[in-house]
Amino acid sequence: MKAIQITAEREMAVVNIEEEKLLDNEVLLQLNYVGFCGSDLSTYLGKNPMVKMPVIPGHEVGAVIVKTGKDVSETLKAGMTVTVNPYTNCGKCASCRNLRVNACQHNETLGVQRNGAMREYIALPWEKIIPAGELSPRTCALIEPMSVGFHAVSRAQVTDIDVVMVIGCGMVGMGAIVRAVQRGATVIAADIDEEKLALAKKMGANHAVNTLTEDVHTRLLEMTGGFGPDVVIEAVGSPVTYQMAVNEVAFTGRVICIGYAKSEVSFQTKFFVQKELDIRGSRNAQPSDFRAVIHYLEKGTCPVDTLISKVVLPEEAPAAMQEWSEAPGKVFRILVSFTGDTK
Repeated sequence: MKAIQITAEREMAVVNIEEEKLLDNEVLLQLNYVGFCGSDLSTYLGKNPMVKMPVIPGHEVGAVIVKTGKDVSETLKAGMTVTVNPYTNCGKCASCRNLRVNACQHNETLGVQRNGAMREYIALPWEKIIPAGELSPRTCALIEPMSVGFHAVSRAQVTDIDVVMVIGCGMVGMGAIVRAVQRGATVIAADIDEEKLALAKKMGANHAVNTLTEDVHTRLLEMTGGFGPDVVIEAVGSPVTYQMAVNEVAFTGRVICIGYAKSEVSFQTKFFVQKELDIRGSRNAQPSDFRAVIHYLEKGTCPVDTLISKVVLPEEAPAAMQEWSEAPGKVFRILVSFTGDTK
C-alpha cells in the first residue's frame, strides 16, 4: 500500500509498504485525511531528536473503520467515521499510576517514536479509536491538535474570572483559545502574524497583540488593569516566548508550557519566587479532551475551511512540505488525502 515517508533531512518520498495483519484486539482503518503538524515539520527539517529516520509521519487522523478483530468492543463497527488517540501508555510508570496517561514516561506517538498514519490503511488497538459521530473525516483530522490546546486550558484550571494570554495562534494555540473562551475567560491572542490574529478573534479571542510590532508589556497592562494576565499559555516553543510568558504573567499566575524550545532558555528566576508562579507542562491530551473537541466541532461554529490551508494528494506532499518549511508562519494545517478528494 501507499505511504509517505521522511527518509532523511529535507527528503520525503511516496513508498510502497506491506499491509499490516489485523490482530484480534485491533481495528483496521482506511485513512481518508491525515494532517501534517509541527512535529512532522521538525522531523522533515532534521530538528526532531525523538525521531529515527526513516519514518512515516502523521498522527492527526480522519478515517473510516474497515474491519474489526474478534476481541474488539462491539461499539466499534465497520463504516464508522473515527479519529485516533495517537499516544501509547505503558500502564506502569508514575504518570500512568497517577492516571495521567497522556504524559506516559514511555509514550510513543504515531509518526514520532514509531511509524505514523500517512498511509492508506493502518491497524491499531481498539482502545485508541475514537468515534467522531457525524463529523466528516476531513474535520476529524483537526481533532488531535485542537485537543492539545484544550488540555493546556485544563492544566491551567481556567475559570471565568481569569484573563488568559495564548502565545502562538497555530492549531494548538487556537484550541487553547477556543477552550478558554468556552470557560468564560477573557482571552488575549498573541502572535506575529496579523492573519492568524484576525482568525483568533474570529475564534472568540477578546483581544489580539502583535508581539512583533507592538509594545507587549504596555498593551497587557492596559488590558488587565495593570495586573497582567492570570494565565499565559506558551504554544510556540522558542526562548523569546518562554521568557515572555514568565515576564508578563501576573503575580501568583500560572504559566502553561506546550511548545518544545529547540535551544536552552535563560530566565530571570527571581520571577519564579517573587510572583510565586505555578509553571506547568502540558503534554498531548487526555481522552476527555478529544471528546470535548468533538463536542465543539459538532456545533458547526468552527471555521474549519479557514483552518485547513491546503489539501494535497500523497504525490504532492513532498512539495507541500517544502513550501511549508519556507514559510511556516503562513500555514495552519496541510492535510493529505488518501481518497483522491482534495476539496
